[in-house]
Order: sequence, then C-alpha cells, then structure tokens
Amino acid sequence: MVNKQKILIVDDDNNIAELVSLYLVKECFDTKICNDGESALEAFDSYEPSLVLLDLMLPGIDGYQVCRSIRSKSQTPVIMLSAKGEVFDKVLGLELGADDYIEKPFDSKELVARVKAVLRRTRQTPQESNVSGEKSVEYPDLKINLTNYSVTYRGENVEMPPKELELLYFLASQPNHAFTREQLLDKIWGYEYIGDTRTADVHIKRLREKINDHDEWKISTIWGIGYKFETKTV
Repeated sequence: MVNKQKILIVDDDNNIAELVSLYLVKECFDTKICNDGESALEAFDSYEPSLVLLDLMLPGIDGYQVCRSIRSKSQTPVIMLSAKGEVFDKVLGLELGADDYIEKPFDSKELVARVKAVLRRTRQTPQESNVSGEKSVEYPDLKINLTNYSVTYRGENVEMPPKELELLYFLASQPNHAFTREQLLDKIWGYEYIGDTRTADVHIKRLREKINDHDEWKISTIWGIGYKFETKTV
C-alpha cells in the first residue's frame, strides 16, 4: 500500500480549512488541520507533513513567523494562502522561503494543481537525491552550489531562500539562454503558467539586490520576453 502524502492545513477559518481538506482528500492526500500558529508548529513536528498550506493571518503566531520557524529547520514546501494580494506581502512571504503564494478566494482546481506541482518539483530537487557529485556552477567572484544550497559572491556567503537560489542556479547553468517568465515558473516552481508571472519578477529583483552585475556576467532582462544570465565568455 502506497503511503499518502500528508498536507498540513493551517487556517483560522475552520470552514475554509475543512473545504481545502475536502478537495485534497478527494485527490488521495492525507490532511491535518490547525487553526493557529502555535498548534501548527507542534503539528509540524509530530505530523511530519509533505507540504504545508499556511494562512498568513493567524491568532498569536502569524503565518510569517510560522514559515520562518519551519524554514529554520526544514525544507518542507510551504504554500501561503492569504486574502492579501499586495506585492509587498508576496515578496515578504517568498523571502521567508515560501514555495508559492495563493490569493483568496482561490479556485479549488488551481489549489490542488499547485500543491501537486510543488510536491512534484520538490521530489526532484538535487538536495533530496542520492546521486553522488556536486551540482554547482562557477563564474568570476560567484559560485552557486545546488548540492548544499549555498552561494558565494566576492568571497562572502550570501543568504538566499531556496527558490532564489534555484532560480539563480538554473539561469547561470545555461548562460546566454533567454527564458520567458512562464518557462521559469514551470522550471523552478514546477507548474505551468496560470495567471501571475510576478513571482519570477519578484525573485529576479531580490537576486539583483544581493548580487550586483559583474564585468564578466550579469542577470539581464530581455524586454517583452524574460531573463537570461549573460556572460562575456561561456
């Protein structure tokens, strides 16, 4: 018998949580519901979920704090759910290490599709494989290591959430190749374009704030298309 993947649903609105649970159970997931941040953190350790669906507006410990706590000890994927649709809220959630961000109200099919996509992508991440050998790419003053999830820039370690690092590695490992925002969403977040390419833009913006253009390389915008890691020599 195949073990079901477990989804921890954290939302102070129990009606929404029960509805989400119903959607996921129909897709053969196992679910557990928590209505506040404190119980969510306790359940995370005992339930050991495959993925966390996390509302931002929680009593006591809010969703941002819960995400920060989870990410400090685990790479378990987190999808944030929130009625807040402002770019600032999305940026903050993604910076804290969330794998995706879904605005309320959401379509049930989209929610399930995103859960499946994130789980599919995380099952394929190099950090979870047993393949020997280091997956890294180097340029002058820059080393991106996907095996141990580290970035060194001008001799200093640069802290990055997983998605930022994966995006940087993906671009840098295919220099001078232009990718559309939709392609980046599919490759890094694991789902086909379903309406919001700003996720890619937000991550590129944060990368540029942490890593400045170099004489030998830079992250370039291809207007009307997307982005590429541009180098003088390949």
